[in-house]
Amino acid sequence: MEVLFGEEPSLRITLVATLLNEESTLPQWWESIIRQTRLPDEVVIVDGGSIDHTLSLLRALAADAPFATHIEVLQESNIAEGRNQAIAKASSEVIAVTDGGCILENSWLENLIRPMENDPEVCLVAGFYQPLAGSWFQDLTACATIPTIREVRERRFMPSSRSLAFKRSVWDAAGGYPEWLNIGEDMYFNHAWKREGIKHVMAKNAVVHWRMREDLRSLLHQYFLYARGDGESGMYLQRHLLRFATYGSLIFVAASGNRKHVRLALPPALLYAGRRWLRIPSYMGQRPAWQKLASLPTIPCLMMLIDMAKMAGYLSGLKGHKR
Repeated sequence: MEVLFGEEPSLRITLVATLLNEESTLPQWWESIIRQTRLPDEVVIVDGGSIDHTLSLLRALAADAPFATHIEVLQESNIAEGRNQAIAKASSEVIAVTDGGCILENSWLENLIRPMENDPEVCLVAGFYQPLAGSWFQDLTACATIPTIREVRERRFMPSSRSLAFKRSVWDAAGGYPEWLNIGEDMYFNHAWKREGIKHVMAKNAVVHWRMREDLRSLLHQYFLYARGDGESGMYLQRHLLRFATYGSLIFVAASGNRKHVRLALPPALLYAGRRWLRIPSYMGQRPAWQKLASLPTIPCLMMLIDMAKMAGYLSGLKGHKR
């Protein structure tokens, strides 16, 4: 970061992250950290028990880091435990959080921290995230599941902890990340700090890129687990009930054979899919026209499969409801 008039940045920042078997993505992730226009003052990384060469590679990369780096190993831990340990180890008042396997835009940390530097009362900044370009299936998945920057409304946005910064007081007030929850821990953390009335803003220009699942099986498993976490924690009850009601109604309409009912159901269904079709220029802009056309019928089918996985996951989570 360029320092003007000899002034040092007003906030000291610790970047924390958790890793597990990230050998293949680690060099690119680390490169995106050391290329930041505003470098962190300290990096704390917790490895959850990698069995590949993640740790040895990380230690080699960290040896030449332009900031203090602390590496901890927490065997058989979940992400919440890893994040909590990393934050507890951090020596800074401000914590920036991301995930291994992501790619940080060069100005990510600078843009993420700026609102806190401009307004001392801001205690949390929600960064944004976008998918990395990949295979046709990965780009298709992005269209079906990831909102573009134009769609996001700051008031309703729930940040991911792959792109987030907060003061330590926020972590304390929220009770840390919920270690009893294996997935969905960042959303639960969001609900906790929102209940505390924490002053927060969104930084849409603080962007992290992440990789979509490479095949249908792993994608559906991902959303099954997300929904299972919702069921276990009691999050998003109305959203899941609406999904069950919607598909129940569709089944009723299809079974009735009533053309009038079908005509009434068609506009909402097209609207539901149409919002995702509008993402095709953003996520498939460089693809051939025939691939874009093939996405039109495929996106609704993929959305339906994801919804089925969510419903199954939520029911599974309710059986093990923890809170």
